[in-house]
Amino acid sequence: MSAIAKRACPAAIAVLRQATALRPKRMKASDGLLPSKAHITQSPNSDHNTGFAVDVTHDPDNGINCHEAYAHMKSDSRVKYLIFKGQIWSAEKGDKEYTGSNKHNKHIHISIKDTCGNDTKPWFPWLGEPTVVNKVKANLPKPLPKKENK
Repeated sequence: MSAIAKRACPAAIAVLRQATALRPKRMKASDGLLPSKAHITQSPNSDHNTGFAVDVTHDPDNGINCHEAYAHMKSDSRVKYLIFKGQIWSAEKGDKEYTGSNKHNKHIHISIKDTCGNDTKPWFPWLGEPTVVNKVKANLPKPLPKKENK
């Protein structure tokens, strides 16, 4: 088992920020970066444990359509492998049935190559450019700092 990361790599963080900047009303229920204790126990070799993986919620109506993301991201050289709807893809092995216990029906799992952890160029180029306002909002810390009463 690898050491558990305390922070996700910049590329993984960028995936979620860019998804939100592009589709601010998207659902985020299945978004994820770092693992829970249960995930570590169940999947001790997951790339979430090292901070080099990200999950993006499947929301074809208001957000990211993970069917499209699965197809488009196969051509992104930063991707180590993808999992969605019971399929796993890697450049080395192509599409295969995913036999893990979580079929990833509600989100796409994106594992990022170790050498690409700092690469934050656009992850969703087929969706166009986000507005400036949405880019700013997506990069604000969560939760927002409370205003001081003066």
